[in-house]
Amino acid sequence: MHSQISPHRAQRIDLPGRYGTIAALRAPAAGDDAMRTTALLVPGYTGSKEDFAPVIDPIADAGFEVVAIDLPGQQDSEGPDDEALYRPGPLGSVVAELIGKIAADGRKVLLLGHSYGGLVCRAAVFAGAPLAGLTLMSSGPAELPAGERRTALEVGEHVLAEQGVEGAQKLNELRASQNPAWAVLPQELKDFYRARFLKSPAAALLGMGNGLRHEPDQVAKLSRALRTSGIPCLVVCGDSDDAWTPAAQRDMAERLDADFAVLPGVMHSPNTEAPGELIATLLPTWRAWLAS
Repeated sequence: MHSQISPHRAQRIDLPGRYGTIAALRAPAAGDDAMRTTALLVPGYTGSKEDFAPVIDPIADAGFEVVAIDLPGQQDSEGPDDEALYRPGPLGSVVAELIGKIAADGRKVLLLGHSYGGLVCRAAVFAGAPLAGLTLMSSGPAELPAGERRTALEVGEHVLAEQGVEGAQKLNELRASQNPAWAVLPQELKDFYRARFLKSPAAALLGMGNGLRHEPDQVAKLSRALRTSGIPCLVVCGDSDDAWTPAAQRDMAERLDADFAVLPGVMHSPNTEAPGELIATLLPTWRAWLAS
């Protein structure tokens, strides 16, 4: 089973950010790092750098430096008290600043955003991030559409506002107890999920939640930005994604003139559900971008 506690060779590092430390996992490229390219991996709502544990070593083995981060307010990264600063735009500016620092010594940066992280990554493009390529994984054109995930988010936000992070975690545990798949998870992984959520400031959860509920469709704007800057793009998702539908993501890819890939039998997290299939999609695409 692949998960956030899967073993990897990355080392925990701290990077500078406008709100304080940005926590990251870094794995150097295997070999001589001839490509001088960094894959910067950005997690989604309630996520963290550990979400990419199963793909860190394969990407590094392919010759890319890997840097997986916690966004401000996630897991081990410091964040502001203002909910508005957790919307995609402000967080995108933070990511763009980080990319600028990585690229300052001539490195190329391939940016991948998962779910809410995809909305943040497109905002990084708007903020002028110098990129060699953009990958939007299980992310959508706009706010989270109606469905179970949106309903759970809205109920959770009411609990969070009234009872705080601990109250919201109790709701999470109640929901989880009703899912047969939860019962078979290793206790270490359950403990990780619980500890991670409780580390989240309420402002971060509420701000990102508002972003998921109110983000406008900015695909046309992103298309213009990518075309102007010459940044190639890939949209990848599972064929059973229960957040944004595969059809909506395919349409987004077409509007962006981006590559599009669907992974069979995968829901919302290819990085943990099917890391091998995801890597088999990412690496050829990234290499083609760098060779062009």
